[in-house]
Amino acid sequence: MNPKRVLVAYGSKHGATAGIADEIGRTLRADGLDAVVLSAADVTDVSGYDGVVLGGALYAGMWNGAARRCARRNADQLRHRPLWLFSSGPVDRSAEEHDIRPAPGVARRIKRLGAREHMTFGGALTDETPGVFARSMVRSGKGGDFRNPERIQAWAHHIGTELTAPAPPEAPARP
Repeated sequence: MNPKRVLVAYGSKHGATAGIADEIGRTLRADGLDAVVLSAADVTDVSGYDGVVLGGALYAGMWNGAARRCARRNADQLRHRPLWLFSSGPVDRSAEEHDIRPAPGVARRIKRLGAREHMTFGGALTDETPGVFARSMVRSGKGGDFRNPERIQAWAHHIGTELTAPAPPEAPARP
């Protein structure tokens, strides 16, 4: 029997969200799934996948544009397969301390696409993050890498378990 094929797509401006997607992909592969990790900008067809994980970095409360466009471009196909969404962005420990509600645009996508679940992970703002605003925040002590590999792996294991669970038996036909 061939392993289930899973697409992990991400919209990432500076690489932190790509790192989360890579961790999800590695974990799904370790669980025996055929996981492919791609930039959301490169995803034009999801029909060859048994499940999809789509994530985007949050900027000013909005998902990364590549993730938004990927969701829109593949909406018809995404509605007909298991789908999980994730966001990354808080540059503090808040994602560790409590569940963070999805940003309004992401919440609309969850509903519109029938996503099974959404998770928010901490982001990263380090010396390597380009941009004046980022450097200013890091210099003022507000930077750091707030991605938690164990939390990302636990969520990926959860997805793998759902994808490989046997389908519930159909109810017998009534006479």
